[in-house]
Amino acid sequence: MADIVLNVEVRERTGTGGARVARREGLVPGVLYGGDKDPVAIAVKMNEFRKALYTGKLLGHLVTLKYGSETQPVIAKAVDMHPVTDVPWHFDLYRVDAHQQIKINVPLHFSHHDEAPGLKRGGTLNIAFHDVQVSCAADHIPEELVVDLTGIDIGGSVRVSDLTFPANVTPTVPADTVLATIAGASSQADEDEAADAAVVEGAVAEDAAAAAEAATEEGGEA
Repeated sequence: MADIVLNVEVRERTGTGGARVARREGLVPGVLYGGDKDPVAIAVKMNEFRKALYTGKLLGHLVTLKYGSETQPVIAKAVDMHPVTDVPWHFDLYRVDAHQQIKINVPLHFSHHDEAPGLKRGGTLNIAFHDVQVSCAADHIPEELVVDLTGIDIGGSVRVSDLTFPANVTPTVPADTVLATIAGASSQADEDEAADAAVVEGAVAEDAAAAAEAATEEGGEA
């Protein structure tokens, strides 16, 4: 079962006004939804919510919601942070059964950088995806999926098919999806040079157009 327990309160006031009141009282407002029940406006004490959030095991994990003597498993689907103060501002919890099959994004961890020939030769790791969606039981969500860079040379790539998934955990994205590549310094330089050339070419074209327009205007005046 989940390691984290969130002690929630039910908010009688909903909407922006209700959320504002909750924050003034030192609470983080949220919504519990999903299943065959109506959404419920809830809140958690700010200090408790921040403690749970900073464990790194809240968002996208199975946690236990506790209301009085009642408990139920939920998934923390989203946590919004204040854009200035960076404190928890709002959260969404989703009702689930502990053994229910769900689809959820699991973060990727790139390992063995020092065993990748391409990186040793000065190549650059270009990451296309930082997580992968999988299907699994709610009580068996992987903490992370490891991307092993061992043996990857310049021009090489890592695909979903290269990952090792725990038992009963399957990806929902195509196996040939490229997660990351290693590009050489020369190819990056070529891309930068091409971009610079395009800018120069555009500037020259603009100058030529301006000169032609000026010549036309002079001819008309004559």
